[in-house]
Amino acid sequence: MADLKLDQHLCFKLYAASRMVVRAYKPMLDRLQLTYPQYLAMLVLWEWDETPPAQPTVKALGERLLLDSGTLTPLLKRLQHAGLVERQRCAQDEREVHLRLTAAGRQLQGRVPALKRELLCEHGVDSQELEPLRMQLDMLLQRMRSLRD
Repeated sequence: MADLKLDQHLCFKLYAASRMVVRAYKPMLDRLQLTYPQYLAMLVLWEWDETPPAQPTVKALGERLLLDSGTLTPLLKRLQHAGLVERQRCAQDEREVHLRLTAAGRQLQGRVPALKRELLCEHGVDSQELEPLRMQLDMLLQRMRSLRD
């Protein structure tokens, strides 16, 4: 019965850690006027701005963030309403919606590094210490994705 104890469940540890990290990010994100999911979308769009993918679409963003279009569409509408993102239907295939950052979306990126450093310092986090954990989580995600595909 030890395997039925809450503290023995990796899924609980991941869930609790995720909630705590999101809570820690909240003051920073409030200053950026973003929710955590919006921040994640902006991270991908900032990456794409530097290294554009073949198809910068809502579908590709969903695949990258592991989110469905029902979750992404309202999120992207809010980012568009905030003036950070533009969405445009593809002329060749109207089912495809292409994404791109606005000038304001690009400018917002410049505010993030200082806020993120402040966040890490406030919580006494050394990003070097977290690297092995990030690598282990990458492996776990890959395994879980392979089960899904």
